[in-house]
Amino acid sequence: MTASTEAVAQRNANDWDPSAREFDQRPAGGGSGLFGSPGVPSNARNDTLDALDKILSSSKLSAFDRSLYLGIRAYQLSRLGREADSRKDIDEMGKVLPKGWQMVLSSTVPELAGGGDRAAALRTLDHALLRKPGDPWLAIAQAQVYMQIADFQRALALLDGALAGPTTEADRRAALFVRGHANFDLGRYAEAVDDFDASLEGRTTAKARLSPLLWRYAAQVRARRDARAGLARDLGKEDLGEWPGPIARFLLGRLPAGELEVAAETDDAAKRANGKCPSAFFMGIDAIRRGDKQRAREQLQLAQARCPTVSEFNWAAASELKRL
Repeated sequence: MTASTEAVAQRNANDWDPSAREFDQRPAGGGSGLFGSPGVPSNARNDTLDALDKILSSSKLSAFDRSLYLGIRAYQLSRLGREADSRKDIDEMGKVLPKGWQMVLSSTVPELAGGGDRAAALRTLDHALLRKPGDPWLAIAQAQVYMQIADFQRALALLDGALAGPTTEADRRAALFVRGHANFDLGRYAEAVDDFDASLEGRTTAKARLSPLLWRYAAQVRARRDARAGLARDLGKEDLGEWPGPIARFLLGRLPAGELEVAAETDDAAKRANGKCPSAFFMGIDAIRRGDKQRAREQLQLAQARCPTVSEFNWAAASELKRL
């Protein structure tokens, strides 16, 4: 349990952009270890709570780590029906990390929900919204949980609301990116193109731009637009050797499918990020572009099997399979 939480705690506290983490998914199978496994009996869940209590009793935790563990405990307490105690932990998060607690919760709760207890995740986020009504990061997290259960319309409404209120540039960029996924999964491809395109604003490096560009490509393919031309124009002569760059090279016709599969299985960064998940998805999108529906179905089914349930690729693959 400690190893599972510390892996999350090691994230850069300033890196909350959903697109920045998108290609760093957990291995296929989903779940969140001891936290999220729906099959864990109640006594084992209590053992997890005891372990969290022990961690939080330490005086050596940084403000970020303490906020993170409090957020995880708030979720665990909600799972156990201890809502008042869950709210107390969220209030404590606000005191420990006043300028970033909601981002910590937004970053972790959707992943914890992937273990199957989405109701507890939504209750935890509802508690957080009582403390900070209208916060865009909490709305983003709620939308991601709803997308895990394929309620994309509810997710879209939440994200529309977040974007209608006052936002910083980073808030807006993140909300637009996630709304792009909600629109894509609803088959609203033109709107998804616009959202992914708008989420590029303020991104100055190829690495930061690559994820929105790849998703814009997918939406343009489904909207029957010239996706390759836009991708080639925006990437120009960028070095696409670093993962997930090979996916872009494949989509641009510069890398054969077989070599992309090899890269997804052998490249160190791809192996750490479960690269076989997005590679299968984008090979499916390429097959749709070429009109090969059988190949598209095969690759999207493969993506659905390889990608965890908290992954945008899983949601998109499942949605596209229904429309093929």
